[in-house]
Amino acid sequence: MRRRYLPFYLFFLIVSNFLYSQIHEPRKIIKSVRTEQSRRAGVFIDVNAPSYTETSYTIEKLVKDVLISSGTNTCVTPNVTNVKITPNHAVGDANRSWGYFNKATTNFPFKDGIILSTGYANKAGNNFQDYLSDTNGGGTDSDLAQATGATGTLTDAVLLEFDFVPTTSQIKFNYILASQEYTSTFPCNYADAFAILLRPTSGGPYTNMAVLPNGAGPVSITNIRPAIPGGGGCAAVNEQYFAGYNTAHIETNFNGRTIPLTATATVTPGQEYHFKMVIADYGPYGADHSYDSAVFLEGGSFNIGVELLDPSGATLPSDINVCDNVPQVITASVSDPNLLYQWYLNGVAIPNATSNTITATQPGSYTIEVSVPGNPCPGKASIQIHGGTTPQAQDATLLLCTTPDITTFDLSTIMPSISPTPGAVFKFYVDQADAIAQNGNNIQNILNYNGTDGQILYVVVSNGGFCSKMIELKLLKEVTPTAKLKSSKIKICPGESVTLSAEGGTTYFWDNFPGTGSTQTVTLHQTTVFTVYAIGPKGCRSLNPATIRIEVTPEITTPLHDVEMCVGDKVTLDAGAGPNYKYLWSTGATTRKIEVDQWGIYTVEIDNGICKKVFSVKVMGAATPYVTAINYDGAKKTMVVTAENPPMNNTPSKLEYSIDNGITWQESNTFTGLLDNTTYTILVRRVGTHCVGTLDFFTLKINNIITPNQDGINDVLDLKALGEFKNFTGSIYDRYGVEVFRFSKENPVWDGTVVGKRLPTATYWYKFNFEYPKSKAQMNSSGWIMLKNRE
Repeated sequence: MRRRYLPFYLFFLIVSNFLYSQIHEPRKIIKSVRTEQSRRAGVFIDVNAPSYTETSYTIEKLVKDVLISSGTNTCVTPNVTNVKITPNHAVGDANRSWGYFNKATTNFPFKDGIILSTGYANKAGNNFQDYLSDTNGGGTDSDLAQATGATGTLTDAVLLEFDFVPTTSQIKFNYILASQEYTSTFPCNYADAFAILLRPTSGGPYTNMAVLPNGAGPVSITNIRPAIPGGGGCAAVNEQYFAGYNTAHIETNFNGRTIPLTATATVTPGQEYHFKMVIADYGPYGADHSYDSAVFLEGGSFNIGVELLDPSGATLPSDINVCDNVPQVITASVSDPNLLYQWYLNGVAIPNATSNTITATQPGSYTIEVSVPGNPCPGKASIQIHGGTTPQAQDATLLLCTTPDITTFDLSTIMPSISPTPGAVFKFYVDQADAIAQNGNNIQNILNYNGTDGQILYVVVSNGGFCSKMIELKLLKEVTPTAKLKSSKIKICPGESVTLSAEGGTTYFWDNFPGTGSTQTVTLHQTTVFTVYAIGPKGCRSLNPATIRIEVTPEITTPLHDVEMCVGDKVTLDAGAGPNYKYLWSTGATTRKIEVDQWGIYTVEIDNGICKKVFSVKVMGAATPYVTAINYDGAKKTMVVTAENPPMNNTPSKLEYSIDNGITWQESNTFTGLLDNTTYTILVRRVGTHCVGTLDFFTLKINNIITPNQDGINDVLDLKALGEFKNFTGSIYDRYGVEVFRFSKENPVWDGTVVGKRLPTATYWYKFNFEYPKSKAQMNSSGWIMLKNRE
């Protein structure tokens, strides 16, 4: 079993020894490659450059006059003492590890300040360096090791130390850590680090101010790095504080750097503190002088006195301009309940203004004095607020509608739209930078400015002083359009629609319609004039409108109406007369009138040269007259005909009658001298037409005497023949009008009895009625009859 594991053990031993030897050998210096961009002048910051007076400053003067913002305050600078630098290179040493830097023409975040380098400070900038791996003569520092938790070896340490007495309860300054260690996989292991150590001079442990927010740890290369890919790589740590590799902007010769970081600490005003800043190279397996690092301390950011801050915490300048009496919240950088505060306005103490904050509501000189009880030299800070009123102003657009005579902008016309404030002062600028600077490069002739379409001018509207507002004025320019108007028709029929088409613009203003489209469809019943203006794409309106007159011709009318006629008749259809009327009948006729003899629907198209209209007329069969009743008196041989005459064409008409098959006609409906037991064909006709109704009538002769003696002669009154007619009824009455017998279809014969008893001999009256089935004619007949019964 042991032999089985022997080869693996030997392999592990060999690999381990190989890796150990590789790791502990000195790192091979990877030189930076000079690029075309790095050859250009002005791409690097200046470090210890002779052209700057600060380059010749001692370390003490650099701390007081460059690093500390209140270095000129006689109550502050005496509080900074015992300034020293380690290694203590002379100011004239070209390869010293400390000095002055200036951003020059680069985009470096800090304007100037102090640099501390583990190599040669001057190699941080000035010009291209192919490597930064120098030894500055510095050693290690146990305080740095303890503050950063370093377990390897720290070398080339640079220490800046001084004592100071703060007049504020909080101190802070800004810094950037840059390093050549941001190369290859080195950020995974080489923890070059920086610490800002603070403690009272009376003793006690150091506090490291150079820590990342939210407990993210110390400031070192391994604790601020992006993800390192490949073999030997590692994951990102606190990458949000890594500003990036030095590629897009050269600035320094270091390969990468952090973002600007801020160190802060709470202190007790009036108590003396010892300040120690230290940066060093780090070797995980022993001393390592390769790949230098540096810290850049921002000039003016170190504050141990009183500053005035805005609500965001930014330091205010000595003078500010405030317009419109906007309240300004001013806060002293000192906040400590053990301190004394007093605010002054124009040298006069403000009652009850005894906190570190005040809200300034009027112009003037505001001063705060912050005193340590028992200290005769208070910390002071002042600010001068200049007041004014800002005119109202808003962005605007000025449209120029050009004509052959008008080609330039009159900028004065837009002033009331930009600002309604009386007395406002306007300055028009072509360049925004000039407007921001409010210099003299403004447009001089605003009444005749040759601007271009879409151009943006920048207008500064001021009160004549520092209160101003910059707005944008957009110039629009287009040729004034010319309106044109067309119609699908010029002359139309009443109720007909036309489509109007406008031309010359992008949108249109119609006098007669809502909407802005180029077409309008309208139905007209009277002659109308239409008007439209053309509107250009930017809003220019045509100087004159386009007009068009649409004439509506008189409506085509006809007297035609539906008519009735009987078979065999003819009727004249009249389409009527009108201006320029032309006719086309469905029969093919082209005359105004036509005569027809057939029922049906006839149409006529009337054309007046502009409009055509089709009318239709119905020629219908007329209802024929018909007999509704015949009253025949057999004794008098007289017949009265009652007939219904339906209206024809809604017009009443007269009837005429005939009983000789139409040979003769009479207006009277009474006929006399009829023969008994004769069939008559009764004709009733609408006068002047062939509308004829007909009915056959039989003049029934009834024997006036019955003798019910059973001799077979005149024994009964027999009306069986009438029983076949519809609604046949009849009765026998005595001379007193009493009904003695009633005829019916079932009992059409009277034998002179009533209820089986013989009636006495006498004269009786009869009356009967029936209806002809086809014509519905009602027939009525009456008369007397003699009954002779044997007693």
